[in-house]
Amino acid sequence: MKGFIVTGTDTGIGKTVFSAALTGALLRRHGAARYWKPVQAGLEEVTDSEAVGQLAPGALIHPEAYRLVTPASPHLAARIDGVVIERARLTLPEGDAPLVVEGAGGALVPLEGSLLYADLFSGWGLPVVVVARTGLGTINHTLMTIEALRVRRAIIAGIAFVGDAHEENEAVIPALSGVARLGRLPLLPQLTPQTLASAFDEGFAGWSL
Repeated sequence: MKGFIVTGTDTGIGKTVFSAALTGALLRRHGAARYWKPVQAGLEEVTDSEAVGQLAPGALIHPEAYRLVTPASPHLAARIDGVVIERARLTLPEGDAPLVVEGAGGALVPLEGSLLYADLFSGWGLPVVVVARTGLGTINHTLMTIEALRVRRAIIAGIAFVGDAHEENEAVIPALSGVARLGRLPLLPQLTPQTLASAFDEGFAGWSL
């Protein structure tokens, strides 16, 4: 068990909460787990690393390679902040415990020049979990994300849905893409490490980690 990359079909769909849930699940199953957000853009609110640290207590949180002040796409945030993102610094952190790597926004978010997150995913070699909302628009966004990953020969572990149950969308996307549905994480009225762990264990009971 080396770990997973977590990407989304868009921004603001619950990718960080899912990453925390996955990190916590790996921690419970393997006795240790690690999390890494390569580039954090926007520091005014709770960062993704801080959120995962709160929701998956006990996990090792690796420091970001880049912490950018401007809340924007990494390539733009770096330009505004006067920072040059170097691919050589975006290598997976070493360690023995399973690692969860969270990208920014979607798979085709640019980092610098022509370098996209999906290019890194392919090079890193870890299986990618595609986080998708369950509601309107998810079929198109999820299928396009999967195609973009396949073009770059990334390994796709499966689809993790987030939101209220939607039987049709949760069935048609795996059928059209040939990518497995791993489970669904509901929207939780009270988000704590305990409620998140229970929701993940129930929603992803069939996923062997």
